[in-house]
Amino acid sequence: MSTQTATLGSGCFWCSEAVYLSVNGVSKVTSGYMGGSVENPTYEAVCTGTTGHAEVIQIVFDDEFVSFEDLLKVFFQSHDPTTLNRQGNDVGTQYRSVIFFHSSEQEATARLIVATLNEAKVFSKPVVTEISPAEKFYPAEDYHQDFYARNETHPYCFNVIRPKLHKLLETSVLK
Repeated sequence: MSTQTATLGSGCFWCSEAVYLSVNGVSKVTSGYMGGSVENPTYEAVCTGTTGHAEVIQIVFDDEFVSFEDLLKVFFQSHDPTTLNRQGNDVGTQYRSVIFFHSSEQEATARLIVATLNEAKVFSKPVVTEISPAEKFYPAEDYHQDFYARNETHPYCFNVIRPKLHKLLETSVLK
């Protein structure tokens, strides 16, 4: 088994976590914060938009079963990478589209995919996903972990996450 780590921000981490827990080869997904200037940020502080952190998920995956490129394919299918600091009704820098790379290979893959998407005009607007080196990761509070699995009837889970998961189940990398 050859594990790697990926850190991605695509809006609300509740939704992102649920998506990646459904990907074959992913062994762990942790919701948290990265990319800010405050040590040990809290959810409340991050929500103010003043800490600089993004809501992210940190993924541990077996690259013998799923590649970083495949994870990015799911990433670009599961959110709108053309909206700056916004995903749906969630607005602010904490909801930005971001790939925090852990190696030069991850950086090169991310930049190539973004360039390919933009050249092919896959989206009606250019991809604005930030690509930055990974920084210190701060796990979110316990009540954010496995949120969808523990709260499937919560209105956000039922109305936003559930339909997104059903749509993504059509891709081959999902369980």
